[in-house]
Amino acid sequence: MKDRIGEIVNAIPVSEVFADVGCDHGYVAKEMLRRGKCRFAVASDISPKCLEKAKRLLKKEIDYGRATCVVSDGFDGLYNVDTALIAGMGGEEIISILKGAEELPENLVLQPMKNCDKVRKFAVSAGYRIISDYVFESDDKFYNLMVLKKGEDLLTEEEAEFGRTNLISPSEDFRKMLIKEAEKLTAYAENSSEEKKKKLLKKAERLLKYAENRRIF
Repeated sequence: MKDRIGEIVNAIPVSEVFADVGCDHGYVAKEMLRRGKCRFAVASDISPKCLEKAKRLLKKEIDYGRATCVVSDGFDGLYNVDTALIAGMGGEEIISILKGAEELPENLVLQPMKNCDKVRKFAVSAGYRIISDYVFESDDKFYNLMVLKKGEDLLTEEEAEFGRTNLISPSEDFRKMLIKEAEKLTAYAENSSEEKKKKLLKKAERLLKYAENRRIF
């Protein structure tokens, strides 16, 4: 099983100025600097209280001029950032943050908790191409992680729903997620009306076919 912070940091490209938007404790910024994956790190959060935790964690880096903490609503007050992470939020909240930015960075790493399909579609419409987009498991939870770079791209409905990397080279974590979701749908179907039961079982069957890499076109 993977460590969530470690998996996210692994996926983030080497950067000059990295920003963790909605950083909470500041763990990712700390690890990016520790690994030498960025020259400078910005930890930002809309909550001054949350940002105090990041300030304590990053005190040494701040003192050495390698990091800063900024109270910010999205990208407000963030400058010269070439890579940004937005993780642990709902998909619609992530989209709202991206829409509100005057300027977006060259690279984005996004880890939405739900509405992943909407995030994928918006990112491509906003001028990003998908570098990787996959599922990983950590502490018995499944996470979608998207790495994006400015450029042109096109998404099929299938890619928007499941994530391109998951379809091209499905991992064991992706298969496991689909199987668990199919099991939940099957359980819900047991106590549903006949009409709803058919829909739920049909959806569960479809997910299992993807888990077996037998995609439906």
